[in-house]
Order: sequence, then C-alpha cells, then structure tokens
Amino acid sequence: MIRKASLNSIVRCLVWILFSGSLIAQNAPYTITPLQQQAYREVFRMKVGVARTLLGKEAQTNAFKVYVEDYADMVTLLVSDEKKLFDQLAPRQDQRLEILSELPSTSPYQRLWQAEIRLHWAFVKLKFGKEVSACWDIIKAYRLLEENAKKYPHFISTYKSLGMLHVLIGSAPQNYQWVTKLLGLRGNIPLGLSELQKVIEQDSLLRIEAQLVSALLHAYVLKYTEVQNKELIALVESDAQNLLLHFFGTTISMKDGRGTQALQFLSARPTGKEYLPFPFLDYLKGEILLQKGDYEECRSLFEGFLKNYRGQNFLKDTQLKLFLSYWLAGQAQAAIPYLDRIPKVGSAYVEADKFAEKFAQNFKKGEISEQQKTLMKARFAFDGGYLAEAAQVLKPYQEEVFVRTSDKAEFQYRWGRILQRQNQAEAAIPHYERAIVLSKSQSLYFGATSALQLGYIYQNKNLKSKAIEYFKLALNYPKHEYKNSVDNKARAALTLLEVD
Repeated sequence: MIRKASLNSIVRCLVWILFSGSLIAQNAPYTITPLQQQAYREVFRMKVGVARTLLGKEAQTNAFKVYVEDYADMVTLLVSDEKKLFDQLAPRQDQRLEILSELPSTSPYQRLWQAEIRLHWAFVKLKFGKEVSACWDIIKAYRLLEENAKKYPHFISTYKSLGMLHVLIGSAPQNYQWVTKLLGLRGNIPLGLSELQKVIEQDSLLRIEAQLVSALLHAYVLKYTEVQNKELIALVESDAQNLLLHFFGTTISMKDGRGTQALQFLSARPTGKEYLPFPFLDYLKGEILLQKGDYEECRSLFEGFLKNYRGQNFLKDTQLKLFLSYWLAGQAQAAIPYLDRIPKVGSAYVEADKFAEKFAQNFKKGEISEQQKTLMKARFAFDGGYLAEAAQVLKPYQEEVFVRTSDKAEFQYRWGRILQRQNQAEAAIPHYERAIVLSKSQSLYFGATSALQLGYIYQNKNLKSKAIEYFKLALNYPKHEYKNSVDNKARAALTLLEVD
C-alpha cells in the first residue's frame, strides 16, 4: 500500500511513463499478448504485485495493458478500502479513457475496454460514497456496450458486462423504471442471463468472470438454488490459487446461509506474500463464528481485523459485532464500551454500518429489549445455516411471551424462515402470514420479507396468481431497512413471471 512521500513521487513518474501516448503500440493497439493474459489472470487471483511485474516487462503499452492496469487498481482499492489511496489513484480513470479514445474506433475492443474501465470505477466509487459519479459511469458503460452490440453483434466479450447490466436494470423496482427508460437503459433478465451464458460457453478470456457474475446475480438479485451452488463449488475448485474466487465463494455462501461451506472456502484459500493483504477475510470468519455462537473465538478475529485493516467501511459494524459477542453471552458490562465506539469510528456508506449506527441509537434510547437476545441468536444461527440450533433457540417461546409488536412479528418471521429452509414450506406459510398482519401498523420489514418468501413458495407450487400477489405486496411496503434488496428480488421475480 502506498504511504510514504518518496513513493508518491515514484508513482507519479511511473504514471507519466505509463500513460505517455508515444508508448502506445500504434501498429497493434488491440493485440493481447501472452504476457498480458498471464498478468490479467494474476490480477484476477489477487496477485496484483505479480501482475504489475509482468506488465512491466512489456516494452509497449496497448489497450489491453491499460485495461489490466486499471483492473489491478480496482482490486487494490476494493480490498484496501483506503480513502487516501482512492484520492491518489482516481485521476487514472480519465487518463486511461483518454488513451483509449485516441485509438482506432474500428475495433470493438475500444468500446469494450472503455466500458469495463468505467464499470471498474463505478464499483470503486460506490464503495467510497460517490454514488452520482458511479451512476454516470454505469450509464456511459451501458451505452458503450449497447453500441458495441449493435455494430459488432458477434463480438462475444461485449455481453459479459452487458448481460450483467441487462439483469440489474431488469430487476430495478417499478418506481425507478421511469428513470431507466428516460436514460435509455433497457433491462431484460432472460436476455441478460442468456448473454452471460454465451460468454461462458464461447469466450475463453472472460469465461471465469462471466461465471462469477452469474453466481453473484443469482445470489443477490435472483434465486440461488442447488444448481447455482454446485456451479459455484466447481468454479472455486477450478483454480486453487485464486483468492478472489475463494472470497466470493465465501460471501455467496454466507448470503445463502451456508456457513459451513463458507468456512471450508476460507480454510482452503491460498495464502502467501504474493497476494494482496486481505484482513476482511478475518471479519468474514468472525461473522460466521458469531452466527455459530463461538463468541470468544469470533472476538479475536474481529480484533485482528481492526488491527490490520486500514479502510473506512465495516468499522461501526465490527464494533457492533464485538458488542453482541458479549451482550448475547450475558456480559452486558463488557459489551457497552464497544457500543459507545460505534458513532466515533469509520463511515456509514454500507448498509451494515448504517444498521450499527441505528442499533446503537435505539439501544441507548432503551428501544432494544432483552427479548431481542433470543431473536438475535435465532437470526444469527439461521443466517449461518445452523437450522437445528436456530429452532432450538425459539422452541421454548410463543408469540404471547414477546411484549413488543415488532418482536412478535420477528418471532413469526424467524420461524417461517427456519421451516422454509428445512423444506417445510406449508408449515412456514401461517408464520409468514402472521408476520405480515403484525407488521402492518408499523410497516416493519418483516412484512415485506415475509411477502417475498410467500411469493417464492407459491411460485414453487406453480400458483402464479398467488405468487404475483405476494411479490406485489412485498413491493408495496414503504421505506424499510431492506427495501432495495427486497424490491430488487420481487421485481426480478415478477419480470420472470412476465408481469410488467
């Protein structure tokens, strides 16, 4: 990581050399050399230093080299999460785009790499709270890719990111769709998935990226099934030296409540000095152990993460998780100092940090009941996929035991989720329906999430009208903590059911 002033001057010199237009290989600006392909693979494995060394052996700079250098910067920034480094590297986006703009426009690679670089920086900017600039980069990337598809419809590489954007735009909630149409952005989930599949089958260069994008879309936007999970395991195992694949294998597994599988990916991950330092992996393992109820062991991992991490995100959330590791264990006095630190550290860009801030405020106001311990233990166990343990936590209780309406609604919702995941969908239905009733007066998110799950249940039962009814109900809940996620999933489900 770049910290010392002496290094800054060296970096500025290197940037000037790298981006001097006179170094562009004018005779073959779009050639992809074997060395560059190897460097691209090493960046994708998170061996950024190795990749930069390989690229340094190239005498000339062409379009693909510019792209790989940009890829390396994106991975570095997303992993380090350092604002100072972001400010230092951000000007490279325009420098690289300018180089590409001066190359011949007769090749589809020009627009492809321009679009990919814009998407790189969109991802980075979103992490650093630059939402407006990120959105414009996404819009411009979409237009470049659409133009490429029209001019060169058989150029397969275009469809890796265009397919992703078609799925994301197609799953946009109804109240945002007028904006996408106004901006000329067309979403189409089936088309996007078929485009990604085309890349997976025909594009040797971008195949693995396309496989990863498909897995992420199913996990975070669409439905993630056993089919996708088998594909994920095969993808991670296809390259034992790929730390990035092990990271995403972990996060996707955690998203789908597969804590044991996530721990296996973490345990099997490659290590060594050639990889970027990645303390966030300690955070992820700590979260899984918190879900399991291994409070003492998870604390050491969270403390290790805080010691080695130089970023700005997940600091509030980590303090909350340290608080919970004591509070849930009945050690309130030891827990409070961590709660007090939440407003003093980090930023509040990501949802986890926003939730931590809100939780701390509500706890200080006495709005977090002792009964929340039971519900939180059940939630954590469920989130990790430890279903028997989650059920065991809730079994001694009935709805009447809980005083607050919000706790009653959560109790019913948690039971519904446990039963549904245990393949007892029919038993889960009355719990979800009760959670919806209890959530109405306060517009609690348990109502929206229950409606979403009921939509999935009736979709699996081939009861289309009932599924549509509940997906629409999920969309109708006003602002709540998980509105973006719930709305995206409900809208995607309705789109696949051919409902406008």
